[in-house]
Amino acid sequence: MRFYELMVIVDADFEIPEGQDAPSLAKAIESIESEGGNIVSKLDSEPWGLRRFAYEINHKREGFYVVLEIATEANSLDTADHTLRLADRSEIVRHKIMRLPDDEATRRGLLADK
Repeated sequence: MRFYELMVIVDADFEIPEGQDAPSLAKAIESIESEGGNIVSKLDSEPWGLRRFAYEINHKREGFYVVLEIATEANSLDTADHTLRLADRSEIVRHKIMRLPDDEATRRGLLADK
């Protein structure tokens, strides 16, 4: 089992009902879970939330940051990555999937000490 961090920037102008995710993000989460992955932690509104960009992206100046910690096998993030790449640019501004090194996963409490 490997641990990943998925960061998604949702357009600030995109209307999302309270307590729900953007449709493309919800599809990506669904594909991760259907392929045997597990969303370990969802760090969204408290530490990140609405942030101003350092520079303009797609004529936008701010967006909502959503960070997910994921436990999964290496090849099961391809579908989620593909879903987010094809998402409408009026919904998802950017996304990034990063593999957490084992020492960082241990520091965050995701991986038990060896």
